Order: sequence, then C-alpha cells, then structure tokens
Amino acid sequence: MTPNHTLHDQALAFRSRHVPGHPLVLPNAWDATSARIVEDAGAAAVATTSAGLAWALGAADGDRLDRDRALDAVARIADAVRVPVTADIESGYARDSAGVGDTIRAVIAAGAVGVNIEDALYEGDALYGSGEGPLRPVAEQAERLAAAREAADEAGAPLFVNARIDTFLRGAGGVDHTLERAAAFLAAGADGVFVPGVVDPVTVKALAEGIDGPLNVMAGPGAPPVAELAALGVARVSVGSGIAQAAHAMVRRAARELLGAGTYESLAGGLDYGELNALLGSGR
Repeated sequence: MTPNHTLHDQALAFRSRHVPGHPLVLPNAWDATSARIVEDAGAAAVATTSAGLAWALGAADGDRLDRDRALDAVARIADAVRVPVTADIESGYARDSAGVGDTIRAVIAAGAVGVNIEDALYEGDALYGSGEGPLRPVAEQAERLAAAREAADEAGAPLFVNARIDTFLRGAGGVDHTLERAAAFLAAGADGVFVPGVVDPVTVKALAEGIDGPLNVMAGPGAPPVAELAALGVARVSVGSGIAQAAHAMVRRAARELLGAGTYESLAGGLDYGELNALLGSGR
C-alpha cells in the first residue's frame, strides 16, 4: 500500500467515526510524545491542540505561530502514530482564502486527515481578519472554508474539515446565531461543526438537533460525561488544551516544591521511565 493510499484510507476511517450518539473521543495532544501516549491509551485518532502545540514551541496561542513551525510539529505527530491525525490550524495560518488553501495542501503533506478552522478574530488581528467584533464575517469565513475544501478535493484527500464556531466561547451569539453560521459553513464545504464553550445539556441538544452535520463539543471539568453528551446527539468530544494545561500545572507544582520546600512529592505517580522509553523506542 502506498503512503497516499494509506492517508486516503485513514481519512475515510476518521470520517466514519463521526456518529451522533456514538462520538469520537479525542484526548488532544501537542507533540510526538503526548500523541504516542494518547494512542497507547486506546484513542482511535489523535487531535492536536493549537494552544498546547504553540506553548511547546515557546509561542502564545491565538494565531501567533507561523504555518511552517506549526505544520512541522503536526508532521512529527503524524509520523509518530499509526492512527489518523487531525490538526487544529487556528484560523488557517493565512491572511486570505488562497492562503488557507496553501495551508491545507501543507496539512495533507504533513500527514493529517482532518483540520479545525476557527472563525474567531484575535486582538490585533488585522493580520488575518477584516470584520468587526470577535468573529469573522460569515461570508468571509465561508470563503475560507470553501478554499480549504477545494484544496483538499484537488489533492484527492477526503479531509475532514471541522468548522469551529466561537459564538459561545466569545459571547458573540446564542443558539440561533450559531445555527445560522453552521448552515453557511456546511454549505461552503465543512464536514462538521465544532462549538466550544458550551456543555449545558439543553443547549447541546438544541445544537445537535439543529446542525445538519456532526457536532463536536469541548469538554472538561464540570462538563457532562461522554455518555451523556452521546445521548444528546454529540458526534465528537475533545478537550482542547486541557490535558496540556494539566501537564504544565504539574511541572509548576514540582518546580515550586523542589525550589521551595526542597522535597519531591509532586514527582510521585509519574510514568515509569522504562515504560515511557519503551513506548517511544518501539517505532511507529
């Protein structure tokens, strides 16, 4: 089997796992090591977290990481695991829709079979957006998603394009506004819709019923368990930067304990050296 056929088959397998009521569960990773650990834990696919990936490279999240550095990291992750990889590419690492198309071609070359593309604008985002308020105008975002779809189709890759809508995360609209954006983005070529910032069962159910495509929600402490989200019709559950944040919190606790009390209790419960070394040394 050629690498291209392998990628194509992975893309189809990844796409098939977005089933309302039986969601794809994605513990987000940020480097090759975390990806291998997630795969070893039994994940059917690996999703990157743009925030965790940016932090690992010494950059802040929020469209501050350049395309080449980000996709080099994605390629390392894809090369480290056997399961499909979907990449969080923020706004597309591009000023315009043509640039988004270039990013998608680079994503496919990196070995990923899915992407998240968000519609939020960041402070000082004259670099990437021209709209007022926290979200990119619907028509502009639809054009960017259409460019992503076109680039993937031209490459012959059934790339899963997940349109992230930040209405709830940014306080920029409720259910009706989210459904309007979702319909426009699906019509433009997106395959699924990601609405972070909402886990309220009533709202999640309304979104799942109102969106004509797979719904992805971002869970974390305080959110309903996966089984309950499944019963509401969710097709994909991810945790964003949550695991990376927890890992970095442990680094801070251990460092402060060592430098303060001079003790080492925070290191208890860490992965066994031999186990972790064997996992990374076993080859893809």
